[in-house]
Amino acid sequence: MSLVKLNIKGISYSQTQNGAYALILNEVDGDRKLPIVIGAFEAQSIAIALEKEIKPPRPLTHDLFKNFADRFDVVVKQVIIHKLVDGVFYSSIICERDKIEEIIDARTSDAIALALRFDAPIFTYKTILDKAGIFLKLTSKEEDEENEKESIVVDELFTDDDEDLDTVETSTDNTLKTLSLQELYNMLDGAVADEDYEKAARLRDEISNREDKK
Repeated sequence: MSLVKLNIKGISYSQTQNGAYALILNEVDGDRKLPIVIGAFEAQSIAIALEKEIKPPRPLTHDLFKNFADRFDVVVKQVIIHKLVDGVFYSSIICERDKIEEIIDARTSDAIALALRFDAPIFTYKTILDKAGIFLKLTSKEEDEENEKESIVVDELFTDDDEDLDTVETSTDNTLKTLSLQELYNMLDGAVADEDYEKAARLRDEISNREDKK
């Protein structure tokens, strides 16, 4: 079976359910996207790895694993999303130590959080992408419209009986839009100090959106 390389487009959240997230993966040489439901903690960890400007005062679980692996010369070479059963993605982490390769089973969210920290590529099989990949064709260049479409996709992924998602309290987008950039930066510093990384990621997104429009 042929492998397809993926990159991370970002994390989308449900407009209707707090704590509901989906990781959006892009097909590198195509237009399909692979949305994967993840928990709030994993969303925070991935967001922090993507946002280089957010530095936790203490290592998160995935950072601890990276430090541990570095100490014992273990390298994550790649991550493969190798199976999809009843809407659940299964992944393998391909590791190497002393030129000996090992394959470790992992939750996809954990595998991708580690892949980011090791700068390791992410792959899936073409059959999985054929089955679960979606097209998000844009009719406008406005980023807000793209985000709205992704949020709709995320909402469709969730059901009322999801058990893997934690409920988190965050500032609403409307509230953030009323704040000045300096207030957002101050809140960002406070969120990082309090280790509220989900809130920090949302603040960072709002700051990035404003700076991009300058």
